[in-house]
Amino acid sequence: MAEEHHTSHIPQWKKDEVEAIKELIKEYPIFGVVGIGGIPAKQLQKMRRDLKGKAVLKVSRNTLIRRALEQSSEVKEMEEYVDVQTALIFTEQNPFKLFKTLEKSKSPSPIKAGAIAPNDIIVEKCETSFPPGPILGDLQAAGIPAAIDKGKVVIRETKAVAKEGEAVSQKLAAMLTRLEIYPMEVGLDLRAAFESGMVFTPDVLAIDEDKYFSDIVLAAQQAFNTSVFAAYPTADNIKTLIAKATTESRNLGVNAVVLEPGIVDLLLGKAQSEMLSVASIASANNEEAVDDELKETLGAAASAASAAPAETVEEAKEEKEEEQEEESSEEDGMAGLGALFG
Repeated sequence: MAEEHHTSHIPQWKKDEVEAIKELIKEYPIFGVVGIGGIPAKQLQKMRRDLKGKAVLKVSRNTLIRRALEQSSEVKEMEEYVDVQTALIFTEQNPFKLFKTLEKSKSPSPIKAGAIAPNDIIVEKCETSFPPGPILGDLQAAGIPAAIDKGKVVIRETKAVAKEGEAVSQKLAAMLTRLEIYPMEVGLDLRAAFESGMVFTPDVLAIDEDKYFSDIVLAAQQAFNTSVFAAYPTADNIKTLIAKATTESRNLGVNAVVLEPGIVDLLLGKAQSEMLSVASIASANNEEAVDDELKETLGAAASAASAAPAETVEEAKEEKEEEQEEESSEEDGMAGLGALFG
């Protein structure tokens, strides 16, 4: 009776809200629990419009969401993912595609004072558009290494101004916004998705598609190679196996000198190649022998040429002496005749 009395005092709009959630759970095969913390109302409305035709976003009080999940016993386990600033999303997309859609819809956003840094916040070395003024002191007070250079405010070095998990001070949050550095990502944060009695969490849904695809390609290639080496015929590898067998049989026929059609041409080609190789070696040897003979001939000619001048000089000397003797004999004869007739 106490339960009925309590229920009778629940406002009708709350009952209608719970029933609406339960109807959506029945209507859609997949639904998820999403976090909407930090999303401005205007941006949330835009996200709702962007999801039109893909998913239905239902924002409600956590107490009413929990009540609807409790009354839908098949999805009751999703209640544990209902936390602060929660909404439900309903879709016909599979959980992996839903997760990808929501991740792509996220956008950078400024960080608020007191918020926890989701990652290391890095300020890069650069030249800013700020003229010298009070902002220089504000940047330095926020822990950002700023200075004046050529009439402009510059960041002197790259620095991590906040570590992951640290609270961001008000001064730093303001300066990061002025520098247009947005460390936060605003969007629908899928905490869990439910499909056919199974709960999918982000650690399962976050798939590196490029690596997943490359792993599949590698596995397919390795499976194909294994089937070829094992000579296991399939519709995908049969052409490769036949080509491999044909090549191996031809090689065997050539090496064993099997005179069969299809082999003879290869054998003739091999013989021709070997003949040309032998002819080339013989020609090279002949040229080497000719070169040696030519060297010997030229050497002999050179020796003869070097000996020729000495012999010529000796002969010329002997001829001169003979001429002198002949002249001396003639003179003696003339002197004898003179004495005779004198």
